Amino acid sequence: MEIIISLIIGCISIGIILSAPMGPIGILCVQRTLNKGRLAGLHTGVGASLSDLFYCLLAGMGMSIITDFIATNVDLLQVVGSIILIVYAIYMIVHNPVSKVKKDVPEVNDKWREILSGFLLTLSNPLIILLIFPLFARFGFPLPEHHWYHIILGYALIVCGAMLWWYAITYIVDKVRSRFNINSMWTINRIMGSILLLVSLYGLGTGLWRLLVTYHVI
Repeated sequence: MEIIISLIIGCISIGIILSAPMGPIGILCVQRTLNKGRLAGLHTGVGASLSDLFYCLLAGMGMSIITDFIATNVDLLQVVGSIILIVYAIYMIVHNPVSKVKKDVPEVNDKWREILSGFLLTLSNPLIILLIFPLFARFGFPLPEHHWYHIILGYALIVCGAMLWWYAITYIVDKVRSRFNINSMWTINRIMGSILLLVSLYGLGTGLWRLLVTYHVI
């Protein structure tokens, strides 16, 4: 029973901590909740949670080849990830959500696109695995004394913790959403897109600088 209680507290905490930083996926979740409703935000959170689970599984299996690749190519990964985020930020700035809101015909497979985009956007930041290791060490998961069913329960609780965070965020944002009209949603898009663009440009610049220094170009 003590192990189960430890897993519930520790693994749910891991899921919340991994999801809590308001990075690109947080911005995407908020934007979709404002523009398309709470379910769209939750679908995005589902995709992000599955991506977190994927990286947790890699960390838990101790795949040193992957972690070594990330550690040795951290600057290159930052550059590639920043370019992806810049493209998305520009889309957020120029895309007017009013045009989509005015359409009466719902898009087919919208839910799966939202889940997939949330998964891929979170997956594009493999550096999260460097946060998972200290979290696993801090909360004692997985441990040698854990049986296979403890491991499965632990990973399931990590997903529950992540979804608990996205549930809370979408609930809060959905309450605020009623105070916005359709036109103000585009303003929110442009503000969030501009912030994301600046952050991504900074990441691109610092990543390129370190690459140039590493390869003695400058």
